[in-house]
Amino acid sequence: MKILFLGDVMGRAGRAAIAENLPRLRNEWQLDFVVVNGENATSGMGLSGDHAKLLLAAGADVLTLGDHAFDQKDMLKFIENEQRIIRPINFAKNAPGVGARVFQATQGRKVLVAQVLGQVFMKRPFDDPFSALDGVLRQYPMGGQIQASLVDVHCEATSEKMATGHFCDGRASVVVGTHTHVPTADAMILPKGTAYLSDAGMCGDYNSVIGMDKTEPMQRFITGMPKARFTPATEEATLSGLYVETDDRTGKANRVVMVRQGGRLAQAGP
Repeated sequence: MKILFLGDVMGRAGRAAIAENLPRLRNEWQLDFVVVNGENATSGMGLSGDHAKLLLAAGADVLTLGDHAFDQKDMLKFIENEQRIIRPINFAKNAPGVGARVFQATQGRKVLVAQVLGQVFMKRPFDDPFSALDGVLRQYPMGGQIQASLVDVHCEATSEKMATGHFCDGRASVVVGTHTHVPTADAMILPKGTAYLSDAGMCGDYNSVIGMDKTEPMQRFITGMPKARFTPATEEATLSGLYVETDDRTGKANRVVMVRQGGRLAQAGP
C-alpha cells in the first residue's frame, strides 16, 4: 500500500497548498491512503469544520488533530459527525470524538489510524501515551484484520517520539511525529519493520517562525515583550511529510521517503 502522511497544516498558506497539490500527488504517486494533520489549519490554532471539509475534499482520507484540537469551538460538535477526523487518544476522557479508528483504503484494504499526545514539555499533563497506544495496537495487530496502521505522535521532545517509535516497532506500519513544524532528517525503517520519522514538518510557509509571520515572534524574542497577536505567514507553502510503502500481508514498511513539495525547502519525494 502507498501511504502519504502530511504534517501540520498551517493557516491559509497550508490550506491552499493542500487544495492545489494533493489531488495531483494522489494521482501521480498512485496513493492508496492519505493522512493529514490539520491541527493548525485555521488561523494557526485548531481546525474549523469548514476547513476540515476543504482538506477532506482535496484528497485527505483522515485528518488528525493535536493539543489545539478544540481551539475552534465548532470542532466539539463537528468531530462527532465526521468520522474521518481523529483527535489524540489521550487528550481527555470526556473529549468528543475518538483517538483511533479503522478506515478503508483502496481495494477495500483496512488502515488503523491513531494519534497520541506526548507529555514532555507539553503545557498540559496528558494521560500516558504508551498505555493508551498499547491497548489499540493489541486490538489491531499487524498481519491480522488490518493491512496497515499509522500512529501520529504529537509532542515536543524528539526523545519521546523516538521512544514511541521503538515501542511501536513491529506493531505499527508507520510512526510519524508532528507538532514542532520543523522536518527532521531521520526517516528510516526500524528493525522490526515500522517506518519512522521524528517530525514530518509543516504544510506552511517556511519564511516564518514555525509558520507564523516573523515580526511578532522576533519582537518577543528580542524585547521580551508582546506587541500583537501571532498570525500565520502567507507566502507559498511547502508540503512536508512522509511517503511509505507497506506490505499488505504483514503490515510492515518496505520503503520510506521524506516528502517536501513546493515552497522554499529543497524538494523531495518518491
